[in-house]
Amino acid sequence: MKTIRQIADEIGVSKQAIFYRIKKSPLSNTLQPFTSKLDGVLMVSFDGEVLIKQAFSRHDGVKEPSKLDVKNGASFDALFTMLQCELDAKNEQLRIKDGQLEAKDRQLESLTIALENTTASLHAAQALHAGTMQKQIADGEPPIEAEVVKKKGRFGFFRRWA
Repeated sequence: MKTIRQIADEIGVSKQAIFYRIKKSPLSNTLQPFTSKLDGVLMVSFDGEVLIKQAFSRHDGVKEPSKLDVKNGASFDALFTMLQCELDAKNEQLRIKDGQLEAKDRQLESLTIALENTTASLHAAQALHAGTMQKQIADGEPPIEAEVVKKKGRFGFFRRWA
């Protein structure tokens, strides 16, 4: 992730020029997923940086390595370097995603254990309740039933004065 100032220094333009290009459509819509704010500073991911540099290269007539035409004798080294940078960035993203997936797997395991413990507790409570009910029946006591609460109608409070 780079700041707009860092990208501007690399390209050799002012950061205001970059902000001006970012505000223009289609770059404004395309660049949005590749930006984020960190402590009030606009940060641009590697893919967003490539888009900004391509926007400036189109207008200035300077070709970026991604625009090099191999048939016209362009350097294979520049193309290889660009592809290697993209590959490294994607490998880093995959490494981060793998870590996130491992964390989710651990979270699922702990939630599964918690669910199993809760289920076991519920079964124990049901067995205890069933045992209590059987004991009451065996002793000849009537089973304890929940109190039935009479529900009043919608205007039940008027009946007090009637």
